[in-house]
Order: sequence, then structure tokens, then C-alpha cells
Amino acid sequence: MAKEEIFYLVREDVLPEAMKKTLEVKKLIERKKAESVAEAVQKVDLSRSAFYKYRDAVFPFYTMVKEQIITLFFHLEDRSGTLSHLLQVVAESGCNVLSIHQSIPLQGRANVTLSVSTRGMNRNIDLLMNTLRKLEFVEKVEILGSGA
Repeated sequence: MAKEEIFYLVREDVLPEAMKKTLEVKKLIERKKAESVAEAVQKVDLSRSAFYKYRDAVFPFYTMVKEQIITLFFHLEDRSGTLSHLLQVVAESGCNVLSIHQSIPLQGRANVTLSVSTRGMNRNIDLLMNTLRKLEFVEKVEILGSGA
């Protein structure tokens, strides 16, 4: 009988150095900044054995969101085209919008809640959130929750 996997969300500053370096190696390989594991571990000063010990056990948060649904909350300025532009940015990230709820605008502001599937996402969640925060009409954006 297979043992059930249990996951924990842990702050980076309490991770052992070898786990942090394993994440760096994975990032170098993913971004094609290193051509092999040997080259990547050398760049971050980690043994190959430590990398292989942790590689299947430690992941950045955004990779754990990859096969899930997330709900985003926005506080937006009410002006023509804002919702359309917001949805375009979300779609360009590879997310599939599952539901939209927009409040009636009051005093030039509206609240929007989006539930999106992140299965087809082509960037990590942190990059998407930063892109959304930089939109001039977005006053606030936060992740309300995630689930499978």
C-alpha cells in the first residue's frame, strides 16, 4: 500500500542550505542557464548527491499551484476596458477563467473575483501577481484561496 504524501508550506529562511541550493539548481536547469546537473550544482556549490536527495522533495510554491484552481480578488478603478484588459493579461498567462464576479461600481471602484484554472499556466504565480499589481487600474490584488 502506497504511503500518502503530506506537504508543508515552509518559509525559505528556515530551509536548510542544501534545500535552498537544490531549488537554485532546478531553476538554473529550467531556465537553461546550465546545460547539465553537474554544471548547475557546481555554480551553486552543492554536491550532486545532495541535489539528487532533495530534488523530488522540495518545490517552489508556484509549482504546487500548477494543477489547481486559484481565486483572485481585485479592487479596480471603474473605467472603460479595465475588466477586458485584466482578463487579457490572465489569459496571456495561460490561465483559464472559470468564473467572474464583479460588484456594481461605487465611487469609481469595483471589486472583481476571478476563479481560474492554472493548468495551462506559462509563468509562475509570483510573476503573474506582479504583472497584475503593475496594471495602472489595479489598486489591490490578492489570492483568496486555492484548491484542486
